[in-house]
Amino acid sequence: MTGSRQHVGNWPGVTVEKKEGTCRSQNRTLKITDLPGTYSLTAFSIEEKIVRDFLLNGLPEVIVQVVDGSNLERNLYLTVQLIELGLPLVMALNMYDELQDKGLEVNTELLEQLLGCRIIPTIGSKGYGVKPLVKAITDAADDHHQVEREIRINYGLEVEKAISELELGIPPLDVSELPPRYAALRLLEGDNDIMAAFISESSPDLNLSGILERSIDHLNKIYPEGVEAVIADRRYGFIAGAIQETVRRTSLGRREFTEKIDAVLTHRILGIPLFLAFLWLLFQGTFTLGAIPMEWIEVGVMKLGSTANSMLPSGPLASLIADGIIGGVGGVLVFLPNILILFLGISILEDTGYMARAAFLMDKVMHSIGLHGKSFIPLIMGFGCNIPAIMAARTLESRRDRLLTILITPLMSCSARLPVYILFAGVFFPNRAGDVVFGLYLFGVLMAMLIGKLLSVTLFKAKGAPFVMELPPYRVPTAYASLRHMWDRASQYLRKMGTVILAASILVWFLGAFPQRQGNPPPPADSYIGQIGQALQPVLKPLGFNWEMGVALLSGLIAKEVVISTMGVLYGTDHLDETQRIAALPQALKMSGITPLAALAFMIFVLLYSPCVPAIVAIWKETRSLRWTIFSVGYQSILAWTIAFIAVKSGTLLGLA
Repeated sequence: MTGSRQHVGNWPGVTVEKKEGTCRSQNRTLKITDLPGTYSLTAFSIEEKIVRDFLLNGLPEVIVQVVDGSNLERNLYLTVQLIELGLPLVMALNMYDELQDKGLEVNTELLEQLLGCRIIPTIGSKGYGVKPLVKAITDAADDHHQVEREIRINYGLEVEKAISELELGIPPLDVSELPPRYAALRLLEGDNDIMAAFISESSPDLNLSGILERSIDHLNKIYPEGVEAVIADRRYGFIAGAIQETVRRTSLGRREFTEKIDAVLTHRILGIPLFLAFLWLLFQGTFTLGAIPMEWIEVGVMKLGSTANSMLPSGPLASLIADGIIGGVGGVLVFLPNILILFLGISILEDTGYMARAAFLMDKVMHSIGLHGKSFIPLIMGFGCNIPAIMAARTLESRRDRLLTILITPLMSCSARLPVYILFAGVFFPNRAGDVVFGLYLFGVLMAMLIGKLLSVTLFKAKGAPFVMELPPYRVPTAYASLRHMWDRASQYLRKMGTVILAASILVWFLGAFPQRQGNPPPPADSYIGQIGQALQPVLKPLGFNWEMGVALLSGLIAKEVVISTMGVLYGTDHLDETQRIAALPQALKMSGITPLAALAFMIFVLLYSPCVPAIVAIWKETRSLRWTIFSVGYQSILAWTIAFIAVKSGTLLGLA
């Protein structure tokens, strides 16, 4: 509708904050606010609270509910709550093609009459139905073509009596124009926020608190299952009746096909091995398919650096451009093909619906550490970037689950770490590079599980909230959608190269080129960066790391890609002769004296140590706690050193040094 692009995943929480945009319709500008996906307004999860608070406080002119047409019953529960809210409502019956693929047909005109709102069939991925939807929104705002019938669900004699009594005690609030019936229902359902607002404003003569308490006590005696369950049952009964009257099956659809595939891919024995096999193929493809374009870019960077050196007079400026900027940024740029392939693979797994199955498969494993399959979604997202993965933990209902998930998510190998793995695995384990990288990703998941288990039996002993995983039907991903998702992620990688990595490369070059003596760069150990590296040596020497590796790890706190750009600057001028000054970084590493065992320990350290500064900020914002943020950085740094040390000592004892 607005022309903007957002990634919509197969689970709620991909977008957990409101997004805004505008579009034109009938010579008017519509301001559209996109709220997080939610199935109800019960305000248990953060996304539900965001939606409810916006609807109650913002009071939009029109509400547009985007409904998954292939899963009507679950989505219509929110529709019922929105109808009771009393605002103009338009339904976008989305994924209409999938509904038809399932062999279903909806009488939208009759459903409009039953629900009392306009219903527009849409296919969002193809733009089908968007123009009629925009017109319906404009008409709803102008009060045109509205269904006249007022929808009122009967909740039974006793509940209706309680609603009527509460309506009389609800005071008029300027801050909330809620229909009294809706407010009464929310009070019976235990909405503490609405309760606090009304109780504070109600007249002592009305005694709303007393009326509510008596009503709930009375209803609980009649209905042992509780008032909320009775209200939910009545709503689902209304929904079931509406679906029965308006939806009919025309043929056997795709659900049968989905179930046949799920019988294999989510099999209790074969499911996880198949998932690991898909990941292994993805990482093998990342190396195999990315090798040729990686070499092309590498040659281009070398020629560009050589050209800069030959054209510029010898001195600090030439060194800055050739060694600092081209050497630093170029050292990261060469891994772009691998990043593109990895992101393309992840996008295909998401778009097909398989990633939701991965979370389902991992549910039992997650239960072993006190979490559930929904927590695996942020962990999987962490393969792309830890920052949105940390933010995705907002969708978890309990604070305990959110904190525990946030603390283990940075142990997942984000795409920024991938260039480090590719470089070191390619140089020191050339025949098994794909296996080494796959093993590192798997090791990150294993460490997340072990740390999660340790934390769940020490700091987070309470049980996690129950959860049902929604398994969407399988879809054939469109080339446009998969490539767009790949590029959206890769563009973030490129933007980093033009900002953070460029700035860090210049800083590292400056620290390595000064203080100059008689106009000449100092020996590496005497430079500012060499002095920093020497100061880190007592801590890193037991791991077999040289001072250049220590400085690279320190700079990696800015962004993990900076580890590579730092090494590109450090090794670009100091360890090679004039003819090799802009040679590929792998060649420089081969001449550096680093052992394969130290290289493996270095990759493990990069996997486990403190997340980058933006991720640290995300942890602080999501936990709202400096204490948990410091804890996250501290335990990961200690864990990284310990595991790397164990790897070095074990390898030495086994004769692998």
